[in-house]
Amino acid sequence: MKFGVVIFPGSNCDRDMIDALQNDLDQEVITLWHKDKDLSMFDTSDCIVLPGGFSFGDYLRCGAIARFSPMMQSVIEFANKGGKVFGVCNGFQILCESGLLPGVLLQNSQMKFVCKNTFIKNKITNEVLKIPVAHGEGRFFVKEKELEEIEKNNRVLYSYCNENGEIHIDHSPNGSIHSIAGITNKERNVFGMMPHPERASSEILGNTDGKKVFKELFSIN
Repeated sequence: MKFGVVIFPGSNCDRDMIDALQNDLDQEVITLWHKDKDLSMFDTSDCIVLPGGFSFGDYLRCGAIARFSPMMQSVIEFANKGGKVFGVCNGFQILCESGLLPGVLLQNSQMKFVCKNTFIKNKITNEVLKIPVAHGEGRFFVKEKELEEIEKNNRVLYSYCNENGEIHIDHSPNGSIHSIAGITNKERNVFGMMPHPERASSEILGNTDGKKVFKELFSIN
C-alpha cells in the first residue's frame, strides 16, 4: 500500500504524518501539493491522507477553502472510485466540507483551543486508546436523522471516553454530539477523526497507540 499525503498552505502536521507512516510503520509515502491534480500513481488499494493543520489559515470555515483545491477534486474522484481517504483534524474538517463525510466540525463547546492527550474507544473492538488532540473547532455535529443512520450502520469509528472506556460528554474535549471522535462513510473507504494518531506512533514519545489506528483502518502488518 502507498500513502499520498496532501499538503495545503497552513498544513503543519504533514511532516508528523509522513514520519509516522515511513519510519514508524514502514510504508511508502508520496507527498502531494494541493495545486497539483495527478493521482495516477495510486490505485484503489492505496490511501490518500489529509493531515492536520490550518489549511489556508482556516479563513471562512475550517477546510472550506481547501475543499476547492485542484488536488481535492482528484481526491473526491479517487474516493468515489473506491480509493481509501483518511483525514485527521483539519483533514477531517476538509472531508466534511467536501461532502465525502457527513456533518460539520464546530467550535469547541468551551470556546477554547484544546491540546492534550485524550482517550478514545474503538467502537468495533472496544479497545481504549490514548491519542492526543489539538484543535479549536473539533465539535462534530450532524442532524438527528443522519446521526441515527450513522450509528445504526456502525459508522462511528471512535468515541471519546475515559481511561476505563466509559463514554460520556464529560470525557469529550470538545462537546461532540454523542462524543463522536471519528466516523467513516457508507462505503467504508473514507475515514475521518479529530485525534492525531501520528502523534502517538513513536517509541520515543512513549506512546504507540496511534499505530493501532493505522493498522485497524488499513490492515498494515
